[in-house]
Amino acid sequence: MKEKLAQIRDKAIQKLNEAADLKTLEDLRVQFLGKKGELTGILKGMGALSKEERPVIGQLANEVRADIEGKLEAMKTALAAKAQEAKLKAETIDVTMPGKVTELGHKHPMTQVIDNIKNIFIGMGYEIAEGPEVETAYYNFEALNIPKDHPARDEQDTFYINGMGDFLLRTQTSPMQVRVMENKKPPIRIIAPGRVYRADEVDATHSPIFHQLEGLVIDKGITMGDLKGALAEFAKGLFGEDTKVRFRPHHFPFTEPSAEMDASCFACGGKGCRVCKDSGWIEVLGCGMVHPKVLEMCGIDPKVYSGFAFGMGLERVAMQKYAISDLRLLFENDTRFLKQF
Repeated sequence: MKEKLAQIRDKAIQKLNEAADLKTLEDLRVQFLGKKGELTGILKGMGALSKEERPVIGQLANEVRADIEGKLEAMKTALAAKAQEAKLKAETIDVTMPGKVTELGHKHPMTQVIDNIKNIFIGMGYEIAEGPEVETAYYNFEALNIPKDHPARDEQDTFYINGMGDFLLRTQTSPMQVRVMENKKPPIRIIAPGRVYRADEVDATHSPIFHQLEGLVIDKGITMGDLKGALAEFAKGLFGEDTKVRFRPHHFPFTEPSAEMDASCFACGGKGCRVCKDSGWIEVLGCGMVHPKVLEMCGIDPKVYSGFAFGMGLERVAMQKYAISDLRLLFENDTRFLKQF
């Protein structure tokens, strides 16, 4: 039995010295010292020994166990240190290596244009107004002096939510004029940017979803001269200080008189080029004096107050400002296109 114990010790020490990781050490501990291990199996045979031999073999077995356990702890400490060293080496930062460049995004060209226009009007004392994109027919049409038989209410142009009923996706930001006038007493000076929806086919100049910006000023003594002055300042802020504007007669149901405003081409300075189609002018927006009937429907006395309103398609402005030829580029998220801005 002494020889078997010595063999177990030598065998265990040899295998422990060869162990390459902590899992192997644990397997060896179970193999030699576990409940069904080799040393335990030897000790089970001590019952057959004489009284004189038992103390001697028992002491030797304890020495063998102590040697194996000591070797186990020593190897565990060494392997743990080795594993920690390898981990630290793998995590070492080479400060001489170039850093990883994080590519930052930037504002979409449409957002840039909207923010630019907002800042121009905020600087002129205007407030920002917001409203629902799901609108009622009353606010989208009737309150803006557009009767039920008006062509603009044709189902081909409007996304109705319940057939030809009362709810629709707003076709313009003009309903915000009415909502503001109903809830705020003059003086009023607001702009209302937002998404609008029309049943258009997608092509280079049309989209069923696009952006508009509406403006409204109501106060005593507001004239067409105030309208022209405010929009001339806006055009200079957007296209440059040398920009000139002109107004052409037009018709809108909710303004009287109405006009369309052109700005001198920012690309050629009015000489004529590809951007302005050799005319020297770029159409920017529609505008006019708020129709007295619209004021009355909103509870504002047109004999005391007057005002002007204007509205523009923001995609059109972005395309003009950045010389973009296809509206679809503003919606397709092609990074090759967006990186130019």
